[in-house]
Amino acid sequence: MAEEDSSSSSATTSREQEQLENRNLIVPSVAADHHTDDLTEASTTLSGFASVKLGTGSVKKLVIRNFKDKPLILENYTEEAWQKLKEAVQAIQNNTSVQYSLEELYQSVKNLCSYNLSANLYKQLKQLCEQHIRAEIHQLREYPFFPGPFLKKMDKCWQDHARQMSMIRNIFLFLDRTYVFQISMLSSIWDMGLELFKSYIIRDQNVQSRTVDGILLLIEKERNGEMIDRCLIQRLLSMLSDLQIYQVSFENKFLEETNRFYAAEGRKLVQKKEIPGCLYHIKNLLEEEVDRVRAYLSLNTQKLLIAIVEKQLLGEHLSAVLQKGKDVFKAFYKKDLARRLLLGKSASVDAEKSMLSKLKQECGTAFTNKLQGMFKDMELSKDTMIQLKQYMQNQNIPGNIELTVNILTTSFWPTYIPKEIHLPPEMERLQENFKNFYLSKHSGRKLQWQSTLGHCVLKAEFKKGKKELQVTLFQTLVLLIFNEGDHFSLEEIKMATGLEDRELRRTLQSLACGRARVLIKNPKGKDVEDGDRFFCNEEFKHKLFKIKINQIQEKETVFFSS
Repeated sequence: MAEEDSSSSSATTSREQEQLENRNLIVPSVAADHHTDDLTEASTTLSGFASVKLGTGSVKKLVIRNFKDKPLILENYTEEAWQKLKEAVQAIQNNTSVQYSLEELYQSVKNLCSYNLSANLYKQLKQLCEQHIRAEIHQLREYPFFPGPFLKKMDKCWQDHARQMSMIRNIFLFLDRTYVFQISMLSSIWDMGLELFKSYIIRDQNVQSRTVDGILLLIEKERNGEMIDRCLIQRLLSMLSDLQIYQVSFENKFLEETNRFYAAEGRKLVQKKEIPGCLYHIKNLLEEEVDRVRAYLSLNTQKLLIAIVEKQLLGEHLSAVLQKGKDVFKAFYKKDLARRLLLGKSASVDAEKSMLSKLKQECGTAFTNKLQGMFKDMELSKDTMIQLKQYMQNQNIPGNIELTVNILTTSFWPTYIPKEIHLPPEMERLQENFKNFYLSKHSGRKLQWQSTLGHCVLKAEFKKGKKELQVTLFQTLVLLIFNEGDHFSLEEIKMATGLEDRELRRTLQSLACGRARVLIKNPKGKDVEDGDRFFCNEEFKHKLFKIKINQIQEKETVFFSS
């Protein structure tokens, strides 16, 4: 009976011990003379009473009460534990190996916190971090100022600091999650490290200004075309952002330097006489600044940055240049819009008209009215073609060529130079029929055919199969003569088509020297020379059925009238 009660008593003590340990209290084992962590030397006293029923069935009762006294810390344990933690922190800061395991250091922090030493522990750790940061910033102050090496030294100092504070926080994680977490006035261990680094950077204007000036110098070098270490700048600016001094220490100076740089750049551009080149250069500069933002600047800087660049390059410095540039833009836009409309290449009429509303604000109603007139001409031309088809059916006019005509109001469209050509008889009859039809409805008007704008679809048959060739009117005239023979000289083709020499050579180049060579030139070569002969390429093959043969573009810098 006594042995059974003793066993019951021991089990109760063990459960009580587990409950106490779960409350982070150091509890000495009842079965041992000292604690395994050597933290206490006090013994545990049990008090209770027992009632034993002898022979008559009475029951023995054993009651375990709470410990009367909290275990005491061993003498010198606090100093020894802190010394161990201090050595570990200094080893991390000096980039040397730590002699203790993370588990051992973590347990030391936990033990000290368990005995209400958290406040002192946090204070000691902060002092240790502050001493190290102060020494590091002092070294930077003494470091020679050569922008590249200095910025690399600054970057290493910051990267080391971030890595060290991360490791230190892992050791003091228990302190961070208990004591620091419960006191709102205290910064976390990581934030405490940031605040210390920030305070010494701001306090030491020499280090701060040299860091910012070095970054600005590298950015200016990049703007002048030199290669720089973008990753280095990105890391340093991230540092300033993490320290929450990006705007006050860097951004304001950066925008001032940007304003100065592009004011000088604007004065250079004013002196340039080549307007298209000037505008192209401005476009490149704007793109470079946007790329710079994406590479290493804060996105919040972009709006302010681009505003400065536009002001200096597109503001008062270039008002005269921009006026010329605007005229050039209007001419080219008008020419390109005309090409899109005539070739049916416009992606969306709504998008084109939306662009017109924007151009109206920049270029005025006189310009956009002409562009709107171009759209109106295209709509009227569609209605005219419906009427023409009905007219030809009513007149029983024969023909196997489908004709589409766009009637263009001269004042709306770019200026096109008429060119005399020799049309095949059937094409001439179609033009004459259209002329009679149109003038019968609009007497007093004058029609002038613009052969340079004409396009045709030809059905061709080669040994490898049938194809549809999408070609210009000039290309059409050249190809059609090969229905009359197998080969012709340059002079013979010129006589048959009536094309001027330069236009004819470009056309033959596109047919015999381009990607889709439906003609063969003899002798071979990239240029068309006097005496060259041309043959129909009976062996022509292409993976597509419908083939567009592009005309060779003439090299010119002619500005079209608006």
